[in-house]
Amino acid sequence: MKVLVTGSNGQLGMSIKKLAPAFKDFNFEYTDVEELDITNYDDINKFIAETKPDAIINCAAYTAVDKAEEEPDKALLLNVTASGLLAKATSENNILLIHISTDFIFNDVSKNPIKEDEKPEPQSVYAKTKADGEQEIIKNSKRAVIFRTSWLYSEFGHNFVKTILRLTKERPEINVVDDQIGTPTYATDLAETILKLLPELIKLPQGTEILHYSNEETASWYDFAKEIVEQSGLDCKVKPISTEQYPLPAKRPAYSVLDKSKIKTKYGIEIPDWKESLGRSLGVLNKM
Repeated sequence: MKVLVTGSNGQLGMSIKKLAPAFKDFNFEYTDVEELDITNYDDINKFIAETKPDAIINCAAYTAVDKAEEEPDKALLLNVTASGLLAKATSENNILLIHISTDFIFNDVSKNPIKEDEKPEPQSVYAKTKADGEQEIIKNSKRAVIFRTSWLYSEFGHNFVKTILRLTKERPEINVVDDQIGTPTYATDLAETILKLLPELIKLPQGTEILHYSNEETASWYDFAKEIVEQSGLDCKVKPISTEQYPLPAKRPAYSVLDKSKIKTKYGIEIPDWKESLGRSLGVLNKM
C-alpha cells in the first residue's frame, strides 16, 4: 500500500516517519511545503498522478493558535482551502483521505466527554478554520476519515512539553492555567493508531468517518505542567492561575475532553493513560 503523508515535517508527520520502518506493508512518500503545495489543485493532481497513492494522511495545518488571530487568511488557506482541494482530488482518484482535526473546535460547558456527532463551537480563528476544514472534507470527499485529537506533543517541533522543560530550567517558578480541561496526547500514540487502522480504514465504503483519539484521563494545563516537572525531576515550582490571569489573543476552550468510546469499541483500540505516554516521551527526549 502506498501512503502519501503531507505536512511530514510537523509533529505527527515526524512521528509517522519514526514508526514507518515497523510497517513494512506500507510504502511511504513524505511531503511538506517544499515538495507539494496543497493549496494548489493542479499541483496536488500532478503529484497524485506521479506517485499513485492508495491513501493520503494529511498532517499539514496552520497550528499557530494565537498568530491565527492576526493571520486569518493564512489559517483559512491551509486549514480550509487546502482541505477542500485534497478532498476533491482524492475523490476524483478514489483515494482514502485521512485528515487530522482538533478538540479546539469544541467548548463544552456541560463538562461531559465530547462525542463525534456533537456540534462544534469554535472560540478562535484557528478553531473556526479547523471546523470549516472538516466541513470541506465532509462535502467533497468520497472516502475520508477525520481524526480529532488534543494537546498534541512529541519529541519534534514546538510543543507544550518542550516549552515547560525549557522554562523550568530557566526559572525557579512558573505559572500555568488550571481552568482549561482536556487531555494531553503523545503524537507517537496517535501515529501508531492511524497506521494500525489504515488497512481496515482503506476498505471503508463511501462517506466520512469521524474518530476521536487522545490519551486516556483528563488534565488541566497546570496538571500537565506539574507532571512534566515531577517526572523530569526538575526543581521548579508550578503555580496554578486562571485564564483571566493569563490572557492570550485566541480564546481557548474551557473543556474539550474527547469521548473515545467509538474508536475503542468499533476498532478495538487500546489507549494509554496520558501520564504513562508522557513518561515514554520524556524518556526519548532525555536521550536527545
